[in-house]
Amino acid sequence: MATTRIGTHINAPRSTVYRLLLDGDAVGAWMVPDGMTSEVHRFEPVEGGSFSITITYDASTDAGDTDLQHDAYFGTFRSLVPDEQVVEVLEFVTVRPEMTGAQSVTFTLTDVDGGTLLDVLHEGVPPGLGLADNEGTWQIALTKLASLAERGTID
Repeated sequence: MATTRIGTHINAPRSTVYRLLLDGDAVGAWMVPDGMTSEVHRFEPVEGGSFSITITYDASTDAGDTDLQHDAYFGTFRSLVPDEQVVEVLEFVTVRPEMTGAQSVTFTLTDVDGGTLLDVLHEGVPPGLGLADNEGTWQIALTKLASLAERGTID
């Protein structure tokens, strides 16, 4: 299992960014790759609370991990420190052995230059998910999150 770490500066207060990390509707909008849509089935943003999300490819494909058209994952909120940190543990719904296993994602928020530095540490990245692809997907997601936090909309 591998690790991805990526950070971004967001021109918004930590409280705004933290709120968007724990708002199921917002997560459904920003934490989805381009060319896909998401459906948040369950989102309970409390310590020990669970979440379940399905991502659907907009165009026909055979790239899905859950089935040919979808990726899905579920998990729990391991730790929540208001305006400072969110720790999630998640797993993909898949029959592909190279995509299985528990992963953790730690979002750490720090005040910097009138905004927020958001550091994302994704541990336990399964071997079937290339690190460059994972980093690129996170970059897209964080760009959307920054847009939502700074302007209230995703460009």
